[in-house]
Amino acid sequence: MGERRLFGTDGVRGLANGELLTPELAVGLSASAARVLAHRDGSRRATAVVGRDPRASGEMLEAAVVAGLTSAGVDAVRVGVLPTPAVAHLVGVLGADLGVMISASHNPMPDNGIKLFAAGGHKLADELEDAVEAGIGQAVTRPTGAAIGRVRDLPDAAERYVEHLLAATPAALGGLRLVVDCAHGAASGVAPETYRRAGAEVIAMNAAPDGLNINDGVGSTHLGPLQEAVRAHGAALGIAHDGDADRCLAVDATGAVVDGDQIMAVLALALRDAGELVEDTLVTTVMSNLALHLAMQAAGIAVRTTQVGDRYVLEELRTGGFTLGGEQSGHFVLPRHATTGDGLLSALLLMARMATTGSSLAELASVVNPLPQVLHNVAVADKDAVADAASVRDAVEAARVELGGTGRVLLRPSGTEQLVRVMVEAPTAELARATAVRLAEAVAAVG
Repeated sequence: MGERRLFGTDGVRGLANGELLTPELAVGLSASAARVLAHRDGSRRATAVVGRDPRASGEMLEAAVVAGLTSAGVDAVRVGVLPTPAVAHLVGVLGADLGVMISASHNPMPDNGIKLFAAGGHKLADELEDAVEAGIGQAVTRPTGAAIGRVRDLPDAAERYVEHLLAATPAALGGLRLVVDCAHGAASGVAPETYRRAGAEVIAMNAAPDGLNINDGVGSTHLGPLQEAVRAHGAALGIAHDGDADRCLAVDATGAVVDGDQIMAVLALALRDAGELVEDTLVTTVMSNLALHLAMQAAGIAVRTTQVGDRYVLEELRTGGFTLGGEQSGHFVLPRHATTGDGLLSALLLMARMATTGSSLAELASVVNPLPQVLHNVAVADKDAVADAASVRDAVEAARVELGGTGRVLLRPSGTEQLVRVMVEAPTAELARATAVRLAEAVAAVG
């Protein structure tokens, strides 16, 4: 596998059928995952749940994953095209040993990915990912005869997931008019149905996947079409999912974007009012806007901050036993109901808050008034050395002193590329831009 770690922050991802993400890798990876994760005491047959998003390469990779699992003696339960959180949920309720989701989330159609879940539907710890990677291609004794894994489909997989979501929704949605952008992705079938059954009047868009159109100018990374549709239909809000529906962003009735920080604040306040926000604490990453911290402070809610990546949010949630965490990008985790980010669950809880308070989404979101934020990615030769250079540290400190308590500076090496990311928040867009440019120049001078 070379020196680069196969697993990124969210599974293995790359150009499908390209240099990395081949059917051969999918066979080897899933077979190794089966050997590492499957229950082996002989009391029952080991089982894996396999799902995918609708991109064309998913058909090829699903066949390879199933072949790898069964070659290692694990039964494969195919659930078809479903969101990533549905696969995680089904791993738990079926008592499966592991789950495999084939998706590249919000990436363009030519990409794909393989995400693994352990028993219970939990994401793998680093050491388990390392063990799976180390086991790829190892010489092993393969099962034969009746010991080879079998394959079956689960016809009611989508219905099980929908019922789970409806059971977690605290209030009927009372005819709330909603536009949902499904990104021609994994939620194209289940999202409109779930929202309708929860009581909403649903207008679905980009819900006709053909294997090639996923994320193509639509979904949570392209909100323009949803903003227009919400205004055109006079809807109370719009919800945008990504390709595998583990995230959601929203648009209010005027077409204004309601970002992940604002959604987190609304959900945190709803849970606090219901007495369900453990230790009155929200978990988020360093990318969340200072305005979220100020709003939570004003509401008496503590904020725990982690590195960027939902796996770090999950780790902090598990360690502290907290009930809500998320990212500015629209991933939200509610451990009482889900083991991973679930865009549909988050949307249902957001709409339930609207229904129970009688407030518009704009009114609810106004608790957070995001400060202007500017992000520069600076290409460098050695991201860690540049980020730690004395001149860069001095420039960062000077910027922090200048902004005082009215803004924020974050400078960090990228987790995946030779880039240093410079993020500045300030009371005005002009000040944020000027400060970010000055810091980017300091980084470039070293790099």
